[in-house]
Amino acid sequence: MNVLISPNAFKGTISAKKAAEIISDVITLNFMQVNPLIVPIADGGDGTCQLVTDALMLKEIKSWALNAYGRPISATFGWDKEDGKAYIDVSSASGIGSLNGISLDPTIASTYGTGMLIQKAIALGAKEIVLGLGGSATIDLGIGILAALGIAFLDEKGRALSPFSPNYLSKIQHIQRTPKIPKVKFTFLCDVTNRLFGAAGAIPVFGPQKGLKEDEFEGYESLILRLATTLYGKSHLNFEDQSGFGAAGGIAAGLTPFFTTELKIGSTYFFEKIDLKSKVDWADIVITGEGRYDAQSKSGKASYELLQLAKMLGKKIVLITSGNNGLDDGFDLVITLPDLDLSGSDIAHLAEENLKNAIRQSLSSNFWQ
Repeated sequence: MNVLISPNAFKGTISAKKAAEIISDVITLNFMQVNPLIVPIADGGDGTCQLVTDALMLKEIKSWALNAYGRPISATFGWDKEDGKAYIDVSSASGIGSLNGISLDPTIASTYGTGMLIQKAIALGAKEIVLGLGGSATIDLGIGILAALGIAFLDEKGRALSPFSPNYLSKIQHIQRTPKIPKVKFTFLCDVTNRLFGAAGAIPVFGPQKGLKEDEFEGYESLILRLATTLYGKSHLNFEDQSGFGAAGGIAAGLTPFFTTELKIGSTYFFEKIDLKSKVDWADIVITGEGRYDAQSKSGKASYELLQLAKMLGKKIVLITSGNNGLDDGFDLVITLPDLDLSGSDIAHLAEENLKNAIRQSLSSNFWQ
């Protein structure tokens, strides 16, 4: 029996690659006749570009950068010299997952470190930057990236401002283009369809994850609107909100006035890049999963998109998740994980044990016969 093992990351606990290895180990220990193929998947979320780098066997570039709060961090990105493309996850330098308990403050957090990685890629000869938007710790419109790429941000007296300084964004009154701005294209991989503004925008939906309090929403949204208007005005453009601009604190929105940009659904891009269709066609059973499958999963998340592909090709598909909605959407089997106590210690180890136990318990089901 050919089994394709293609989970997404179990956000905050288990990487997609690690989850796939755990699933494969448990299945093969119990079924000698299983022929597994491990293909972790992503949808623009945290680690997408790393998975592309692994799948395409690209050169991995390691570089020092600054994290979202200006502290040194070792980061990586994928480099395709032949096509002149760099595959960079915003989470590699500017991610929330690497902050290790730092008190979050989006008025300080900056994407400048991601800009440093982009600088490195351009120095290698990159003509296109593929940017995975998931997992960021910032709501800065990509202004940190812009600052690293040669755009100057000035206060009311025309003095240059330094990223990571308190209330950095609110102090910006003037923007100065410089000859240092590189000519490079950006392709943004997005795992959400939220716009930048509105009730489902970046600030009310993702702001709390990054340290923004509810009573700060209105003021921060006014600040971001002012900055977006100023950025577009510098390029003699009118700002128009778009689907996906809410991802990663508005990075795509902020970079669009200054560069050639394209925003793509991350799962579609990823599936095509690794030719996932041929792998699903090979399989008898597909196993996928994510931390919590819910209503948002139908908006481009990898597990849901893989479900559509499996059904199109007439394949059985299993979902592993802590959510309860999978059967309603058409998965043939849903293996339910217990909810994690996030206040406990060693959450990652507990999550791995929960995953192993849940799979073992499911193996008595007639589904596997």
